Amino acid sequence: MKRLHSIAAAALAVASMMVAPSVHAQSAPSGIDTAQKTVTVGAFTPVTGPVPFYSILTHAAEAFFKNLNETGGIRGWKVNYVTFDDGYEPARSVAVTKRLVEETKVFALAAPVGTATTVAVIPYAKEVGLPIIGPIGGASAFFVEPNLFPLLPDYGWSAASNAEFALNELKFKRIALLWENDELGRSAKRGFDQYLADRKIEPAESIPFEVKTTDFTPHIRRLANSGTEGVVLFGSNANLAAALKSADRQGLKVTWFAPFFTADPSTVKLAGDLLNGVYFSSWLLPVSGDDAQVKAYRDSIKKYYPNDPVGVFGLNGWSNAALFATGFEKLLDSGKPLTRENLIAAMNSLTDADVGGSRKVSFKPGDHRGTRQEAIIRAKDGGFELVREFRPYPAVVFDAKAE
Repeated sequence: MKRLHSIAAAALAVASMMVAPSVHAQSAPSGIDTAQKTVTVGAFTPVTGPVPFYSILTHAAEAFFKNLNETGGIRGWKVNYVTFDDGYEPARSVAVTKRLVEETKVFALAAPVGTATTVAVIPYAKEVGLPIIGPIGGASAFFVEPNLFPLLPDYGWSAASNAEFALNELKFKRIALLWENDELGRSAKRGFDQYLADRKIEPAESIPFEVKTTDFTPHIRRLANSGTEGVVLFGSNANLAAALKSADRQGLKVTWFAPFFTADPSTVKLAGDLLNGVYFSSWLLPVSGDDAQVKAYRDSIKKYYPNDPVGVFGLNGWSNAALFATGFEKLLDSGKPLTRENLIAAMNSLTDADVGGSRKVSFKPGDHRGTRQEAIIRAKDGGFELVREFRPYPAVVFDAKAE
C-alpha cells in the first residue's frame, strides 16, 4: 500500500510539473512585456494593391506611437507597433492578423486599414478574443461587435448633421443631396432622408452620380431648377471640386456642405477659392487649427514622414492610433491585470474622452458608436475654421442604427 501511495504521489508530481508550464503560458498576456514595460500592437495596411496611398493613414498612426514613445509613453509604457502589408485583400488581411496574433503575439490591433478587410477579420478576432481598436473604415458591424471600437461614424449620421445645420442654424427651407452611387453615398442618403422625413420635409432634389464623374453640368441644372438654398454633397474631394466648378460656370449661387474627409488641403488645391464658405460636418477638429493634439499631429508628420501630406487623411490615422493609447491608459489606471478582456472592459468605460483630433468619444457594452458628435467647420482662405462646436448626431439617425 505504501508503495502504491509513493507511485501515486510521484505520478501526481510529474503531472503537476507537466501541467504547470501550460497553465503559466495561458495566463501570460500576449504582447505584454512587464519587465520592459512594452505593449506590442499591430495592424494590416495596404502598402501594395489598389490603394497604396492609404499607407498615409498608417504612417500617421506610426508617427503617433513614435511621438508617444519619445515623450514618456503611456504611464511609462512604450508601444511596439508592428504592421504588415495585406494588399487591401480581405483574405490576406485575415492571414496577416493570424501572423500578428500567433507569431508576433500582439495584444490588440490598432488602426488597421480598410472596411472590407476589417470585416473579414472579425470572425477570427472574436474567436481569439482580439480587440480591434480604431479600425479605419465604416461598416454597421463595427458599432455592435463586442471587441471592435471604431472612431469613424456612419456617413448617414454625418449627412444628417449637415442637414440639421442647414435647417436649424442657417434657416434654409429647401436643401438637396448629391450622392455618390455606392455604399458611401447610399449611407449618406439614408441618413439625409431619415432626418428630413422626421422633419416632414421633402428634399429639393436627390441626385446620384458616379465616383468618376468630372462634369456636373446636368446635376447643377437640376439643382438650379429645384430652387434649393443648400446642397449636401457626399463624394470625393475631386467630386466636390468638380461640382463647385460646374456651379460657378452656370451661375448657381447656393451654400455647399460636404463630409469631413473633404475638409483637406488637397481639396483646396483642386477647388481654389471656390471652396471658401463650404461647410463640413466633421468628427475631427480642423487640421489647420490650434488644438494641441492637432498641432502634435502636424509636427510629428513633418518630423517622421516629411514627404506625406498634412491633412484630414493623416489626422484620421493619428486619431485612431490615439484611441488605443487612451484605452490602454484607462486599463493601466484601473489596476486590473493587463489582459485583452480587461482592455475591452476599459474601452467600454470611456466617456466623453478627447482622442487625437476627435472629442467626446464614448463606448459602452452593446453600443460602440465612438464619435457620437460632430462639429461644423468651414473653408476660409485656404484653411478651415471651427464654426460650431461638437454636438450629438440627430436622434433619428441614432435610433435607426440602434434598431
